[in-house]
Amino acid sequence: FITYSFIYSFEDDIQQLLKKINELTGIKESDTGLAPPALWDLAADKQTLQSEQPSQVARCTKIISADSEDPKYIINVKQFAKFVVDLSDQVAPTDIEEGMRVGVDRNKYQIHIPLPPKIDPTVTMMQVEEKPDVTYSDAGGCKEQIEKLREVVETPLLHPERFVNLGIEPPKGVLLFGPPIANGTDACFIRVIGSELVQKYVGEGARMVRELFEMARTKKACLIFFDEIDAIGGARFDDGAGGDNEVQRAMLELMNQLDGFDPRGNIKVLMATNRPDTLDPALIRPGRLARKIEFSLPDLEGRTHIFKIHACSMSVERDIRFELLARLCPNSTGAEIRSVCTEAGMFAIRARRKIATEKDFLEAVNKVIKSYAKFSATPRYMTYN
Repeated sequence: FITYSFIYSFEDDIQQLLKKINELTGIKESDTGLAPPALWDLAADKQTLQSEQPSQVARCTKIISADSEDPKYIINVKQFAKFVVDLSDQVAPTDIEEGMRVGVDRNKYQIHIPLPPKIDPTVTMMQVEEKPDVTYSDAGGCKEQIEKLREVVETPLLHPERFVNLGIEPPKGVLLFGPPIANGTDACFIRVIGSELVQKYVGEGARMVRELFEMARTKKACLIFFDEIDAIGGARFDDGAGGDNEVQRAMLELMNQLDGFDPRGNIKVLMATNRPDTLDPALIRPGRLARKIEFSLPDLEGRTHIFKIHACSMSVERDIRFELLARLCPNSTGAEIRSVCTEAGMFAIRARRKIATEKDFLEAVNKVIKSYAKFSATPRYMTYN
């Protein structure tokens, strides 16, 4: 009780001292955080804004005598000149690195603000801003693959000390492969379609790959997912075609980022393809993509789980035999099972019912799975499979 009374008395003294300091400095309390209108000086504020000069964007190319008390910085203002400048009082020497973009005061020619790297807007738009609410339990038929993926991606980001204690480096990347549409942290997530890196002009694809990793390095932790990696990661051929040469440049830059000299920090790379046989051996060798995880067709238990996942968000009758439905869908993908559930709902809507029955699911299996098998076996369409 005595200790608490001392604390309360000290708090009261502190509040009184703060009040006295505010009175002496002219600070008055306000609900809006603004000074009273009587104290506003709009003319002086306007003059201050007009007197401020815009900064020049430059790049710091060299730091001279970095270990001394008075280092100098060589900056390059594009299409203008090079200068040797100092830092302003608002910037610490540790804030500036060689190769960094900086803001330079036009009058004093001092570096007064470090700038983020220049990133192409096309690359910036690849970052996924909205975090999906899908969890691991929502992915059916791939329990073993999920465990392998979490071991490579999650564990190094959440528990890096385990790798430090053992003296090993965590895997850098993972290749996910399997049949088309087999299955579908707080880290930043960047999704890239392989065909987006195939550009019209020479060097554009490689530049986008380079800026992609530059943006990833600015994040605390980042996952880069390359979908359809076979669009740029195919085996190289010496045919002299200009378009293929541009694709190869993008792939070489990607390999340089995966296995180059620049540290990648907490960046994990995932790649997905339906054609692992077409990828260049240099891209998928150990050290670049240390793990290859196959997402094959789900087994009976996996298909049953997928049926239950999709049915839990539907209005269905009780005691539906999901294992029976799974047995009627051999060699089916998760996308086909989802289509069966959607079609079962359509049968219920046609019958003017509010819930889907087991009969609806059986008819949906007949319509989706068997008609698709018949379509796939038709000689006219065999070339598309």
